[in-house]
Amino acid sequence: MQVGFPRAALTVVASTIAVALTGFAGAGAEPPPTPPASGAEVVVMGDSYTANGTYVGLGLTPYLATAQSCPHSPTSWPTQLEHRIGPEQGGVTDVSCLGASLNTPPTRTALYETKAAAASGAFGPGTRLVAIQLGLNDTWGAHRGTLDSLPECMLGLAGCGPGAGADPAADPAAVTGADYADRLRVIIDYVRYYAPGARIVLVGYPEIHAPGSEAVCVDVLGARVTQPQAAGITSYLDRLDIAQRDAAELLGIDFFDTRAVTAGHDACSADPWINGFLDPRGEWLGLTLHPTVRGDAAVAAALDRWLDDHAPRP
Repeated sequence: MQVGFPRAALTVVASTIAVALTGFAGAGAEPPPTPPASGAEVVVMGDSYTANGTYVGLGLTPYLATAQSCPHSPTSWPTQLEHRIGPEQGGVTDVSCLGASLNTPPTRTALYETKAAAASGAFGPGTRLVAIQLGLNDTWGAHRGTLDSLPECMLGLAGCGPGAGADPAADPAAVTGADYADRLRVIIDYVRYYAPGARIVLVGYPEIHAPGSEAVCVDVLGARVTQPQAAGITSYLDRLDIAQRDAAELLGIDFFDTRAVTAGHDACSADPWINGFLDPRGEWLGLTLHPTVRGDAAVAAALDRWLDDHAPRP
């Protein structure tokens, strides 16, 4: 689904965004270059669920790496998607960063990633798809919307959620489609101007828990740990999924249902596509509660099919 705007209005929008993108990098930064004749076939912006990776080379606190670099796993869904579509027309430009957010500092934001993509000449008339997977690391309401509170939630006897001992990761009621759309609108307008033929899609997050469930699981050193009272985590993830769907409708763009693709493979399932912590039965160096190689492969394959159906090559 796309919404058209007058060219003159988009010119004003693009000029405004170009100034914002330049200023974001600090004084003396160069403006984004004029896009090339074609641009990348696919442009991806996102966080650690996009870049994925392992603890190797990052230590046991991988988000510390975001201050210096944005490592991408060779098995992340954007990388696997690139293998599928081939290098024609520019391939895939992936500017995702571990810990990235829509607009919550101090992490790298959608604005930062848009500037990085523009600086590489990724946006152009040949761009078929711009995929955005963000929101999990943002502040919503009074709480930072990350899974940082999960260890306390998992280990505390009371769990987390209303009336529980641990602070929830976010206020689920504060996660709305209108707020999500407002945080991303200027980016969408920019992309529409510089990649007018591209489908823009919000990529949802995988099924970390069964939707509607209050239980969260994680496999630790080969043993499964289950917290049955984790509504502070699960309700936030459910609300974020709804917010992405609503935001896509408000912005006139598409939503890709990653939960549907990974359904039945949540962290509590018999066949999880979500990594545990140093779990020898799976990808023991995979980022905890992030997609396994199989999970990312399923997303890449489904997005490849979606792209062929919705934005076939000329």
